[in-house]
Amino acid sequence: MHIAVAGNIGSGKTTLTTLLSKHYGWHAHYEDADENPYLADFYEDMQRWSFNLQIYFLNSRFAQQLDIRKSGKAVVQDRTIYEDAHIFAPNLHSMGLMTTRDFENYFSLFRLMESLVQAPDLLIYLRASVPTLVAQIQKRGREYENAIRIDYLKRLNERYEAWISTYESGKLLVIDVDENKFSENPEHLGEIIRKIDAEINGLF
Repeated sequence: MHIAVAGNIGSGKTTLTTLLSKHYGWHAHYEDADENPYLADFYEDMQRWSFNLQIYFLNSRFAQQLDIRKSGKAVVQDRTIYEDAHIFAPNLHSMGLMTTRDFENYFSLFRLMESLVQAPDLLIYLRASVPTLVAQIQKRGREYENAIRIDYLKRLNERYEAWISTYESGKLLVIDVDENKFSENPEHLGEIIRKIDAEINGLF
């Protein structure tokens, strides 16, 4: 069983991954954002570091996808390989922060990796408005995230919605984070778990 949690920066992916792994007793696979050697530089100078950052994430997530399938264990994964390729890299390219040459190189590498990995059995998408994202980003207080701009989050949200509207690689569950405060309300978390149970039971 492989469940993946997708969503914009600050949508609550890591929190939900932790809560679900505890509830089900499954292994949690986290995004290694804090260990990423390019992230702080990227937020200081996006144009210079965008390609390096995206290649690092792509390599890291590809390795994670392979590990998940090889392990044979039930896993909850914080963010997917698809989000970098369909949201973050194209957004950087459209903003003029990644050259067309670099983007095409990046995307051809993603296509090759995509052909070698399996999609999650269930994808959970955390939908959140920009004010909710900003509030949650400020709450966790990562210094390098202070430079994130509102228009950047808005562009990412638009790309997430476009990607999710065409997602057909597996089962999909959409959670509205503006309404569902799972991080602080056990009843709201219970609603998500009931929906996951219903989806899982339909997988077998």
